[in-house]
Amino acid sequence: MTDSKPFEKPGPTERDWSDVISSVEEIIEEARNGRMFILVDHEDRENEGDLVIPAQMATPEAINFMATHGRGLICLTLTGERIDALGLPQMASGNASRYDTPFTVSIEAREGVTTGISAHDRARTVSVAIDPASTAADIATPGHVFPLRAREGGVLVRAGHTEAAVDIARLAGLNPSGVICEIMNEDGTMARLPDLVGFAQRHNLKIGTISDLIAYRHRHDNLVRESALKQVTSEFGGDWLM
Repeated sequence: MTDSKPFEKPGPTERDWSDVISSVEEIIEEARNGRMFILVDHEDRENEGDLVIPAQMATPEAINFMATHGRGLICLTLTGERIDALGLPQMASGNASRYDTPFTVSIEAREGVTTGISAHDRARTVSVAIDPASTAADIATPGHVFPLRAREGGVLVRAGHTEAAVDIARLAGLNPSGVICEIMNEDGTMARLPDLVGFAQRHNLKIGTISDLIAYRHRHDNLVRESALKQVTSEFGGDWLM
């Protein structure tokens, strides 16, 4: 079941600020070059902006920027395949959160960290978690990094920051994972698009939207998958695999 269809078309606020919103191609290029960016979901959904960086580019400096300026919860978005490889169960057996936010148990790198909460330690945990050579034995739970399980199909299935971060990293040719952090205003309220524009300008960051990413994937993805092969014999063309 998909919740992305209602969020493919930008809302009125996104249209009003369209001149400061970067194209998906620009956001992919930012990701490819290891630069942080902001992703905004639909105003009829969470209506939030997250700081996003591909997980393999998540340095201690990037983590510290998120903690200092984003002020939200720093999370690691991973594919279901990677979550399963690390043996991470969901945080709750029955997810009753409004948008089915797919938290697993929190994690820590088993080696190379101290308290686990410092920017260095969280960057280390991210690095270990996304390393294909790492296994469940390399991860301790609970910890100070919060993995999120991205749905297979990405933003075409769920129009959330979790899926968007994984999609952007994959489109950039990087490890399909991301580090994300919600952006809060100084007074503790959530930063909406007009607030995010000023934030982006102050920190020289680009803003992209999940609505645009959904539309981009509809335009560019090959959405037909091979489900089975069958040999067909034709009197005109011989044997074919279809």
